[in-house]
Amino acid sequence: MSDTPDSAVRTYMDQHRESFLEDLADWLRIPSVSAQPEHAADVRRSADWLAATLRGTGFPVTEILDTPGAPAVFAEWPSGDPQAPTVLVYGHHDVQPAAVEDGWRTDPFEPVVRDGRMYGRGAADDKGQVFFHTLGVRAHLAATGRTAPAVNLKLLIEGEEESGSPHFRDLVEQHAGRFAADVVIVSDTGMWSETTPTVCTGMRGLAECEITFAGPGQDIHSGSFGGAVPNPATAAARLVAALHDDRGRVAVPGFYDGVAELTDAERDLFAELPFDEDEWLRTAKSRAAAGEQGHTTLERIWARPTAEVNGIGGGYQGAGGKTVVPSSAMVKLSFRLVAGQDPVRIEKLVTEWAAERAEPGIRQVVTFGAGTRPCLTPLDHPALQSVVRAMGRAFGEKIRFTREGGSGPAADLQDVLGAPVLFLGISVPSDGWHAPNEKVELDLLFKGVETTAYLWGDLAASL
Repeated sequence: MSDTPDSAVRTYMDQHRESFLEDLADWLRIPSVSAQPEHAADVRRSADWLAATLRGTGFPVTEILDTPGAPAVFAEWPSGDPQAPTVLVYGHHDVQPAAVEDGWRTDPFEPVVRDGRMYGRGAADDKGQVFFHTLGVRAHLAATGRTAPAVNLKLLIEGEEESGSPHFRDLVEQHAGRFAADVVIVSDTGMWSETTPTVCTGMRGLAECEITFAGPGQDIHSGSFGGAVPNPATAAARLVAALHDDRGRVAVPGFYDGVAELTDAERDLFAELPFDEDEWLRTAKSRAAAGEQGHTTLERIWARPTAEVNGIGGGYQGAGGKTVVPSSAMVKLSFRLVAGQDPVRIEKLVTEWAAERAEPGIRQVVTFGAGTRPCLTPLDHPALQSVVRAMGRAFGEKIRFTREGGSGPAADLQDVLGAPVLFLGISVPSDGWHAPNEKVELDLLFKGVETTAYLWGDLAASL
C-alpha cells in the first residue's frame, strides 16, 4: 500500500494545473500524423518536444530512438533503491489525421478548453494519457519527499501506433535489455464511462489473411461455359459459408484448442457493468446481436475468439448484369484471438482448413499479414491490485474490470519482455478517438495524474 498522502498529491496538482494544461496544449499543436508522409517532420518535432519535456520533468535519461519509420522516445528514472521493481510505461505520440472539413468545430491542432473538456487531436489518444504521467511522477515526489520515484520508472512512447506499429516489435527486440521491466503499464486505453471507472485486464490478438481464387484465364460467357467449369466466386462463397457452424462457432479444426475459458468470477465481473444492449446496438448501427451461442455480448467481444469476413469480391461489380463466369475472386478474413491462442498456429490451421476445401480447377492462395498475440492479466496479480487500489483512491469508488476487443502492440511488449501488461487509462467512449472533435474530460485527466502519483509507491510495496 502506498504511503503517499492524498492531500499533498491533490495540493500539488492544484498548484500546477494551469501550467500542465498549457504544456499539453503546446504538444497537441504539433500535427504528428504518422500516416501522412507530409507530416514526418512534425512527428519528429513531437518526439523532440516530448524528450525535452521529460528531461525538464526530471528524467535523467531521455533518448529519441530512430526506426525505419517514425521515432520513438525512451526515458528512464532509476529509483536508487536496489530492491525497487522496474515499471515500463507505454504510450504513443503520433495521432490520427484531422482537418476542419472532417466535421471539427475548431481547428483540430489548436486545442481549446470548453465545458471542462480539452478538444484537439490527440487529447485522449494518446498524448493526454501519456502526459498525465509527467505531472503524476512530480506529484509523487513532492508528496513523499523523494528525489527519485519509488520504482525504476521507464517510458517508451512510440511514433507509429496510428500507422499499425510496423517497426515496433523490431524496436522492442533490439532494445529488450534497456526496456526490461517487472511490469508494463499501457496508457493507451480507456474506461467504461465517466461514472464507472474501470481497469482493462486484457486485449485480444489478431491474425488476418487474404485468400485469392483463380479459375479461367479471363472472364468467360456464363451461357457457353457456366455450369461446366469451376467458378472462383462460388468457391469463395462456399469457403465463407463453411467458416462457422450453426452455433456461431468457428469451424476451423483446432481453432479453440488452448483457449482460456472464462471463470464464473470473471463472468460475474462482466455482469456488474451497466451494459445496455439496445444502446450498444444503436452505437453499432445494427439491428440484432449475433455470435457464438452460450455467451453474452460482452463475453463475445472481449473474451471469445472470432472469425469475421472483412471483404469478399469477384466478377462483375458494375451497374446492370454481365453474365460471366469470373476469372478470380477473393475474401479477406480476420481472426480475433484470446489468451491461449498463438497467431502463428492459427495461420497454420486456417491455411490447412482452406487447402482441404480447395476445388479442382481453382488455384487458391492464402496470404497472412503480421499477427498480434493476445494478452491477459490475471485478476489476482499483485501489480493489477496496485493499479486498482491507486485508481480507487483517486476516484473514491469501486473499480470494475473490462477487456478490450481490439488488438494493439502491448502484446509485443509482453511477448518480448516476458512481463505482465496492465492497462491504465482514463479516456471514455465519448472522447471520440479517431473522430472529429476528439476531447478529454479534464476531471478524468487529473484522476489519471492522481492515480499515477499513488501507483509508484503501491507497486514498490507490492512487487
